[in-house]
Amino acid sequence: MTLTSTAGARLPVFDPHDPAGIDDELTDDERDIRGAVRQMCTDRVAPHIAEWFEHGEIPDIRGLARELGTLGVLGMHLTGYGCAGMSATEYGLACLELEACDSGIRSLVSVQGSLAMFAIWQFGSEEQKQAWLPPMAAGTAIGCFGLTEPDHGSDPAALRTGARRDGADWVLDGRKMWITNGSIADVAVVWAQTDAGLRGFVVPTDTPGFSAPEMRHKMSLRASVTSELVLDGVRLPADAMLPEAHGLRGPLSCLNEARYGIVWGAMGAARSAFESALGYAGEREQFDKPIGGYQLTQQKLADMAVELVKGQLLALHLGRRKDAGRLRHEQ
Repeated sequence: MTLTSTAGARLPVFDPHDPAGIDDELTDDERDIRGAVRQMCTDRVAPHIAEWFEHGEIPDIRGLARELGTLGVLGMHLTGYGCAGMSATEYGLACLELEACDSGIRSLVSVQGSLAMFAIWQFGSEEQKQAWLPPMAAGTAIGCFGLTEPDHGSDPAALRTGARRDGADWVLDGRKMWITNGSIADVAVVWAQTDAGLRGFVVPTDTPGFSAPEMRHKMSLRASVTSELVLDGVRLPADAMLPEAHGLRGPLSCLNEARYGIVWGAMGAARSAFESALGYAGEREQFDKPIGGYQLTQQKLADMAVELVKGQLLALHLGRRKDAGRLRHEQ
């Protein structure tokens, strides 16, 4: 029997992985970009991610970063300086596919593009942009974002890392905690208190006094590098400061940029959870039939599908607003 709509048009086959037909709301370019990221994850990450999670590391993380750069997903929503200049929605779809494969991989991409690169792109000097953004977009240079501290995670206004003037130079002292990419980074965007308030600094990680011991034995995001940043008398030239970042507005705007991608990433994790449950319900048998044949299991799956669709539609709505220049930080 052929299914038809009330208008008489032939309906496509129902897809349990896209029960609301959200794909119909995407453009061809958006579907193509999503497909390219999904294929890369399928070929390059999925066969190894269980082992990477178990050992708490990616053996060739720099090689993977270069592949992500070649694919164009590092700073992909930024323009110029080797960045792909894609839309916010396209970036969101990439984050969804990355986190559907592994949250740690999405974290690497988010910190690189939406925190470290965005801070330099939005607040940096032309010299800073030219020096760092092209290699970061290519994945040949890795960045991290130093805001969170051991005693001040959700209260960045109280951070203790300080920067003082010494002649024409700046000298930084302090600690940062839970910093993604820290131990492998070539450059760190570090936020510190100065006599003139909170300011950001571009810190090459080979600067004397800078170190980044890795934090091991995490319970989640295990395939992501997480580190402490230690700054002991790190001396920087005057032009290491981000000239356009003044006060909390600088780091908080970077966090908002990253949160947007995380909205989509969370939907990737949710999709993977739903697809795993759906597959298991069709394979696991009790009383001579799959548990998916029982109404109680069906209700659980239906509830999961509804929540997933709601989240995906919200992410898409926010993406469209961001592309139109109408997304507020409250949203």
